[in-house]
Parts: sequence; structure tokens; C-alpha cells
Amino acid sequence: MATNRLVGRLGTYLESRKNITGSVCGLLGLVLTFTGVAGPYWPVVVLGLYGAGALIAPPQRPALPDFPDPSAQLTEIRADFTKLQDYLSDVDLPPATATRLRTLTDLLDALLDPGWVAEILAGDPEGVHTVSRAVRQDIPEAVDTFVRTRWWHRMTPGQDPPEHHLERQLTVLNEEAQRLATALRETEARRQESHTRYLEDRSQ
Repeated sequence: MATNRLVGRLGTYLESRKNITGSVCGLLGLVLTFTGVAGPYWPVVVLGLYGAGALIAPPQRPALPDFPDPSAQLTEIRADFTKLQDYLSDVDLPPATATRLRTLTDLLDALLDPGWVAEILAGDPEGVHTVSRAVRQDIPEAVDTFVRTRWWHRMTPGQDPPEHHLERQLTVLNEEAQRLATALRETEARRQESHTRYLEDRSQ
């Protein structure tokens, strides 16, 4: 096992920039030797030039992890949003709560709809994270907790109705989604203003 690791490291070094640069400098040392410049100290010259080349070579940079781009992330989130909608269609909610939830899901659906809006969203990593968290965590957890708590409320009435907490949670999520939509709209507004200034400056 240790031998395999050693062989692997040796192979990596042989292909590295340091070895290639050092080898090129070492060849220069051999050229100096053949031309008689290095004299009897040619081994020292060759080794010295190789070492100098290896030292000045830029370090080997490991490849960056191959993470999915934001557009690919949105495709995955859309698939999960479809699953979420199927789940929500089977949940019995009070009318007012259902309306509030529908407002939220309609906004998320508009943000995720393939097209120019989704392209703007893909350029905002924090926005993608906000939508992903709402779809994959916040909404399903809020609704599932409501369903389970409602059963206990029926067994032990007199407590704060669970739909009140769900409505408060949905209100917070709606506000968060609205802030995101506003931020994306402002991004486009700034883009439009920048283009206007560019055209005006160009015409002067």
C-alpha cells in the first residue's frame, strides 16, 4: 500500500510543473557543458539549474471541485418543487391558511419558471439558497408539523390552534420570498439604468 502511494506521488511529481521546469533548466546546463562553459563542475551546474528551475516553477494547483452551476441547481429545485406541490395537494388545510400557502407557492413557481426570471435568480447564489431552503426544508417542515400538532390539538383541546403557528410561519416565508423578488427586480432596474447611462455617455 505504501509502495503504491510512493509510486503515485513519484508519477505525479514527474508530470508536475516543477519537474518539467527543472528538467528544462537542467538541459540548459547540459548545453553549457557541451559548449565548454560549465567546465569540470558540470554536474553541479546541471543539478543547480535543475533545482533553481524547480524552485521558480509555479506550484501545482489542484483542480477545483466540479460543483453544479446555478442553472443546474434550479433544475433540481424545480423537480423538488413539483414533489412538494404533490405533497401539499394531499394536505387538508383551513381555507385562510391554504390561501396564504398558495400565495407563497405561486411566487416560488414564478421565480422557478424557466425563462429570464430564473436566469436572474441563477445569478444570485443567496437567492438560489433561499428558494432551495423554502422548497426543501421550510415549507414541508412547517406543514408536516402542523399536521402532527393538529392531531394532538384534537386530543387535548384548549391550546393555541396549530394553524395560527402555521400562518405565522407562512407569513415569514412570504415576506422572505417577496424580499427576494424585490431584490431581483432592483437588480434588473439597476441594469436598465446602467444601460441608459452607457447610451447617454456614448452619444456625447
